[in-house]
Amino acid sequence: MKFFIDTANLSQIKEAHELGVLDGVTTNPSLMAKEGITGHDNIINHYKAICEITDGDVSAEVIATTFDEMVAEGEALAALHPQIVVKLPMIKDGIKAAKYFSDKGIKTNVTLVFSAGQALLAAKAGATYVSPFLGRLDDISTDGLNLIQEIRLIYDNYGYETQILAASVRHAMHIVNCAKIGADVMTGPLSAMTALLKHPLTDNGLAQFLADHAAAQKA
Repeated sequence: MKFFIDTANLSQIKEAHELGVLDGVTTNPSLMAKEGITGHDNIINHYKAICEITDGDVSAEVIATTFDEMVAEGEALAALHPQIVVKLPMIKDGIKAAKYFSDKGIKTNVTLVFSAGQALLAAKAGATYVSPFLGRLDDISTDGLNLIQEIRLIYDNYGYETQILAASVRHAMHIVNCAKIGADVMTGPLSAMTALLKHPLTDNGLAQFLADHAAAQKA
């Protein structure tokens, strides 16, 4: 399973990259705003800076909601760097744009997916990635993991090459469960990735090893 980090924070992207497990980055206007990145030129330069850190795909989201505007904005984003993936909303014109970009060989990520039917449409349109929002479904007492499982079954039934990008991942168990189901990619915060490192028996065992080594050195 690929690990993407969902942020616009360059320091966190660098830390994930240095850990050696980062396969790509997803971001959106809200995450840009959170980092104080505003204004067209600043946002464009920030995307370029992200692409300089990671070797993987970087999802850049369009603001437009009509087909013609999505195409114009998406083509401009794709021209920034070969790693840019055009991120499109799961709406009628978003699906049309996904098909347009797919025919041109431009990678896409259809986002804000909350049903298997939506994921099916994205795959038929040739999307590179589809982003079902796991955590947001959990927030409304709906089983987000079940959606991932349904999409996996449908894609496997028909051999769709669209990658399931489990989004809105909140914690380590989300990552583990998505891996068990067969999600192709997960995207989440750095904290969810580093949480996979932690286990009290690891900490206790290492402390004991170090204590035994220190005692042996004094003997």
